[in-house]
Amino acid sequence: MQVKIFGREPAVILYVVNAIVAFLATIPAVGLTAESAGWVMTIASGVVALLVAMLTRPFVVSALTGALSTILTGLASFGLPMTEQQTGAFVMVVSAVLGLVLRSNVSPAASTDSYPPGVHSR
Repeated sequence: MQVKIFGREPAVILYVVNAIVAFLATIPAVGLTAESAGWVMTIASGVVALLVAMLTRPFVVSALTGALSTILTGLASFGLPMTEQQTGAFVMVVSAVLGLVLRSNVSPAASTDSYPPGVHSR
């Protein structure tokens, strides 16, 4: 099953956001510079990655923490009052909490000799 957001593939949503941001950067009254447009796209990419990470099964903690770190990096360019160390610590805390929550809901498959390694019973 493919992950879809609003019925579309995540890449399509990013293309549309990229086109809108590029258009807005051409309008002087908006005040969006090329640099800030890049940071907006960084945040948008992080948000889409976050949505994909949350919708993907089985859940992958590293995908979520990577998305969070991308979003925080983009927000820092707009004045988010967090240092690099604080951002890293926040991502680490999220990773640890998710690890604790997920570990209690996941257990390894029972080992048997009735089927070869890598093949799961149904």
